[in-house]
Order: sequence, then structure tokens, then C-alpha cells
Amino acid sequence: MRTLLLLSLLLPIGLVAQVELTGEHMTWYPITLTADGPDTGEDDTYNPFLHYRMDVTFTHDSATYTVPGYFAADGNAGQTGATKGNKWRARFSPDRAGEWTYQISFRRGSNVAVADNNLAGTQVQGIDGKRGSFTIRKTDKGGRDLHGKGRLQFNGQQYPRWAETGELFIKSGPDAPENLLSYADFDGTFHNDGHRDDLVKTWEPHVRDWKEGDPSWHDGKGKGLIGAINYLAEEEMNSISFLVLNIAGDDRNVFPYVTYNDYERMDVSKLDQWEVVFDHATRNGMFLHFKLSEAENQGLLDGGDVGPQRKLFYRELIARFGHHPALNWNVGEENGVWNQKEVTPMQTTTQRLAMARHLAATDPYGHLIVIHNGQAFYDILGPESEYTGLSLQTNRADFSRVYPATRRWLDLARDAKRPLAVAVDEPGDAQHSLITDGEDPEHNLARQNALWGALMAGAWGVEWYFGYAHPHSDLSCQDFRSRDLFWDQCRAALTFLREQAVPLDQMSPANDRTPADNDWILATKDDAHFLILKKIDQPAPKTIQVKPGAYTIRYLNPRTGDLTQPVATQSSADQLTLAPPPAEPMMDWVILVKAVAK
Repeated sequence: MRTLLLLSLLLPIGLVAQVELTGEHMTWYPITLTADGPDTGEDDTYNPFLHYRMDVTFTHDSATYTVPGYFAADGNAGQTGATKGNKWRARFSPDRAGEWTYQISFRRGSNVAVADNNLAGTQVQGIDGKRGSFTIRKTDKGGRDLHGKGRLQFNGQQYPRWAETGELFIKSGPDAPENLLSYADFDGTFHNDGHRDDLVKTWEPHVRDWKEGDPSWHDGKGKGLIGAINYLAEEEMNSISFLVLNIAGDDRNVFPYVTYNDYERMDVSKLDQWEVVFDHATRNGMFLHFKLSEAENQGLLDGGDVGPQRKLFYRELIARFGHHPALNWNVGEENGVWNQKEVTPMQTTTQRLAMARHLAATDPYGHLIVIHNGQAFYDILGPESEYTGLSLQTNRADFSRVYPATRRWLDLARDAKRPLAVAVDEPGDAQHSLITDGEDPEHNLARQNALWGALMAGAWGVEWYFGYAHPHSDLSCQDFRSRDLFWDQCRAALTFLREQAVPLDQMSPANDRTPADNDWILATKDDAHFLILKKIDQPAPKTIQVKPGAYTIRYLNPRTGDLTQPVATQSSADQLTLAPPPAEPMMDWVILVKAVAK
């Protein structure tokens, strides 16, 4: 960790403003710029969140980023609980080594923070125009820490890749509980404000997973949720999902604001504590799935429009958390007009498109922007849409809709010349979905139809919903060990795809290659790789159509992760004979067929 202290030469005589730069000073790791600015507070009559605007422009000889800043109270609010102070902050994730410069823009005026013109209002003397420089070296980190992999980039592709390593990323992890951040150890009034206080979590079962040296706040708070992240990381899951606003929703305890009814003032210490959790998750290999609203509250801010409340909400999230290398902004869980009348207005196509457009214009890093159904996705497939992905849920307890729904939306997006990345977030139905190990220790349908169904259809990952009719549900879960046996099966899939370097981004469905009509098959254009899923209670395919040549065949047991040794074989004309599974012939198996390089 390096700290640079720079003294301003631009202030009136007798006044010295300070800018402090902290961080690893390596590519992809956040640089935190903290500056002395107006001394104010969360409840100040002159609202510091709306009426001040800090932007910092970071410039390299080959890149420029303008990053929104935010009010940071005393600069250590997550530990002190401070609500007042003169510290203003911007976090920046540099993508290249070398010399960088920064210049601060700091304005004041009515609603300048949400003005379309970033030069609205008037300059704040002593900080506006402040300049400096710093040097970044190339990252040398590896392991779980996602900062060492670079930013996760989609670039209009079906699968994301890491900017630093070039590796493909396939996600797997819990989509539940949606109220992950409804946590008693966070600062705020939500614990006892009369809005579903019974749902506030302690994450007590995971306190034992907290380790010495892990972060905490307020003399030991946070151990349960930090421990939950540790547990998922040890299981080699790589994604977590959470609502950041559920006012008027099912839980009603998660929001960035000081109080339940005021959408213009942020709880600085609570948001600092959220960042502690997000930073720990990122350093332990977790993609961050930000869900910005749910069905019930989609019209809470500005009646569903992108007005001052929603603009402020998005700006604060991007400023405080947008530096993380792997995340998506999901504008709304179960969004749109599709159900009975909701508590707040249901958003229209115009509003759905406007949210993505505003996020794309505000987020300097170009993170993935997705939307969840709810309403079918037809209205966001056109050229005016700024969405770059779809967050797909299904509605069958046996997960049988996962494969066809994923295929369908990928095909429709491709036909519309609007290629999108599709993830299956909440497979199954609302009542059941992924139930506990105690109820279903084998998880056969979840594994075959949802996990492998999504992968074989072209999804870039799956996140798992916990049905409301079961223990450890989408609202009540505080123990991820309730699905411990299933995480093993997810890990088996991720390990196989990674270690065998299966080129999913070069493969497409080829279900007509075997005589049966129920096998799921992926193939590369040159027939160099095939992936076949043989389903439960179905006979294994005996042949597959291939180009003439030599091949190897391996069987993966998706229940255990065991992989057979490669068996060499030669095609006859355009047919390759497949050996039977090594055991349990009526269970599911994944068959990897690879051409032998000439």
C-alpha cells in the first residue's frame, strides 16, 4: 500500500488543501483519491449528495476516464460511524501501467449532482481544478483475487473474458438470499424501523468461517457475512447476488439511504461497510451481481422515470462501487409489465430503455448492463437498446425450461443483430427451485436441466434461487451450507471447463450430430471439439457425426467431477463410435470429444 500526499499550490495564501492517493498502485487495483472539500453532513440543510458534484478525470497518454466522486464524511465512516466531515472521495481502477494524471472538478448548486451538464453550478474554490499525477505498475497478482485478472469484458460477445489474462469466465453461485445485505451488523435505521425487522440477518452460521486477518468494523462486527463469503470462496463459487434497494419490496431492509422514506440522503457509514464486503468478495474471486430494484419497487424512484432520484441512486452506486473489476448492473429483478398490479408503477418500455441508456452514459468502465424477466425481453432487442446482457429466470420446478429459454433468447438477440450475454439467474420456479441438501441430496434435476442445461445452451453462467416453500429460502437463508452438496457439483463443472480449456465461445449447438433427438451437443465449426450431455434415463449415444480423423473421448461424471482418461479412436467415414459410459449407464454423463492435432 502506498500513500501520496500532494499539497495544492492553487489555493489562497494561508489555505492548504490536501489530496491523498492510496492503493496498490497496480493495474486493475483501485486508487482511492481523498480530498479536503466542503465540511458538511448527511443531514445538512444544503444536501451534500445533491448540491455538490465531484468528478475526477484520470488521464493516461492512451486513455481518459471521468469518475464520479462522493461525500465520505470523516474518510473512515465505516469504522467510526461518522455522518459529518470534509472528506470527498473518488475510486478509480486504472487499466494500464505508466504515468497518470488527475484533475478534480468540484461544483455546487441546486441539484448539480444529477445535472446533465457536468459543469452546472459554480466552482468550489480550493478543490475545483486540483491536479496531480501518479504512477501505476503492471499487476503481478494471481490467485483468487479478481484484480489480478483485469476487468471482466463482454464487448458484445456471448461470453466474457478477463482483460488481463484473456481467460473465459463462467459464473456459478447463489442468487439467494436476495436480501443478503439485510444484515444486523451494518449501520443504519433499518434494524428497528418497523419495516420487516424480523428478516434482518445475523449470518451467525458463518461466523466460524471468518479468519484472523479478515476485515471487520466497529470492533468485530461483520464476521458472519465476511465468513459467508469465505465459505463460498472455499467451495470455489465465483458469484454473489444481492438487492441494493428493496424498499416497498419483500424484505424492505436494504437501501443506501439514511432512512426508509428519504431517497436523497445516503448513509455514508453503511455504504462504507458494504464496500468492505464487496472488496473482500472481489479479492476472494466473486463476481458482484448488483440488483438495483425488484418487481414491487421498480417505480419507487421518480415513478419509474430516470429523474433526479434515480440519477442520484445510480451515480452513488457507480461512484462507490463501480471500480470493482467484475460486476453487472441489473436494473430490475422481475421488471416490467407482466404480473398483477405492483406496489409502485410498473415500468414501461421507454423507462426500461432509459435506465440502460443512463447507466451506459454514467459508468466510466462499461460494465455489463442487464435486465431480469418479468416482462419478456422483446422490447429491449432493438438498435436503440443499451443493454448488453439478459438475466433470465424460468418457471418450472424441474428446470426443464432452462435449455430452451436460453437458446431462444440467444437466437432472437442474434437475429436482431443485437448479440447479448445471457445468464440464467433464478432457474426453476418460485416455490421450489434449488432446495436444500436435506430434502434432495442428489440434486439430479438441478444439475442436469439447470446447470448443464444452461451451459449447453450457451449461457455464461447460473445463479441459484432458493424457493420460498423450503427452509433456508430466498428471504430466510443465513447458511449457504444448506446447499453444500450442490456447490460440489457446480465446482465440478467449472473445474472441468477450465482445466480442459473447453472453447465455449467457439462452439454452437449441434444437436443433430447424434441419432437421438434428446442429446444436447455443442461443437466447434472445425469439429475440433464436441461436448455432449447424455441425460438421465436416456441411452448413451453410440455414434456422432464428425469429420474424418483421429479423436479422443473422455467421460465426465458431473455428480463427482471424476474424468476418465482419454481413449483414442478413429472415425469411420463421417461417424465416430462412442464407447459406453464407464458406470451408471442410466445417469447423466458429459462426453468430451477432441480431434487429435495433425
